Amino acid sequence: MAIRGIRGANEVAANTEEAILTATADLLIALQQANGFSVRDVVSSIFTLTPDLDAAFPARAAREMLGWTDTPLLCAVEIAVPGAPGRLVRVLLTVADDGAGPAHHVYLRGAGALRPDR
Repeated sequence: MAIRGIRGANEVAANTEEAILTATADLLIALQQANGFSVRDVVSSIFTLTPDLDAAFPARAAREMLGWTDTPLLCAVEIAVPGAPGRLVRVLLTVADDGAGPAHHVYLRGAGALRPDR
């Protein structure tokens, strides 16, 4: 059994509950598909939102939309660095799995600008 940290981010269309929850669910689904883990493998997750997003907790999407009810989830606000892109949800997942291969980090939509090397 190996422990991996898996990162991801997604651009959120607007500061609305629906947009935050949808962007978060899309991100988590893409991370699961790219890395082949199940919800049982997730040890914990930390979500951050840029300061311009405050209409919903991204952890709610994981719990209600994807069934991550037994996983410790934490939400926080990303620091407000001048010039940094806005309307982003980010996640750091700690996953315990067979360790087959490297972690595949996922950056969707405008969040791809955060890590052009990925």
